[in-house]
Amino acid sequence: MEETGRTGVRILAAVALVLGYSATVACSHAGTLPVAPSPGLNSSRPSGSTPTARPTTPGPGETVPGIQLIAVPHRDGSFDMTENVMLPTATDILPLQLPSPGDHLPGMMARTTPRVTNLKVVADDQTVPIADTTVTAADDLPLTVSATRIRLTYTLSGSAVLASPSTSTRAGAAIRPLTTGAGATLPTDVTVTSGLLNAICPLLPETRCAVGDPPILGIQAGIPASKALVVLQLDLPR
Repeated sequence: MEETGRTGVRILAAVALVLGYSATVACSHAGTLPVAPSPGLNSSRPSGSTPTARPTTPGPGETVPGIQLIAVPHRDGSFDMTENVMLPTATDILPLQLPSPGDHLPGMMARTTPRVTNLKVVADDQTVPIADTTVTAADDLPLTVSATRIRLTYTLSGSAVLASPSTSTRAGAAIRPLTTGAGATLPTDVTVTSGLLNAICPLLPETRCAVGDPPILGIQAGIPASKALVVLQLDLPR
């Protein structure tokens, strides 16, 4: 009986050792198991999650006084334009000025007739009623409030010279902010969303104002508003 008791104790001790070792191994391996990566900035979010607010784009017309002009070209040589203006002091009159005709502009040298249609204006978050949304010459636009932040959207047409033959997508075009007259020294950033091949700023001392290399080509930042006339060489959308 005594021998049987000793055998039972030895078996129980062995079982305890095995169980203890297994637990130790399991714990040590738990610390080295692969962990699922955190979602990246572009990862899809779980349903019901709240997205983070997108910060305002820093720069003229957005966070500091100046003008931000964004041009979206179309196959016919017209542009959808968005113009964000931030003024150092409030105004209730907004001078409007079209781009220059192309007959004396480098890279164009052909007569053009710039024209703005479908003009919409928001001044300090208030929509400005406009009797005639077509602009064919320099004019003053009265605002309903004295404002420092102004947003314009419009279509610019008649400002491009399309290459021949008609199947070509190449064009030259002149653009500038409608609000150039709001402040001659306001820094201006011009963005063309696609197809930019070259840019000339004929009113600057150094006229070539393209920066970078195609297909990632931009326009010099911070051009004074009074000199922000830009002649574009474009490959228009098909």
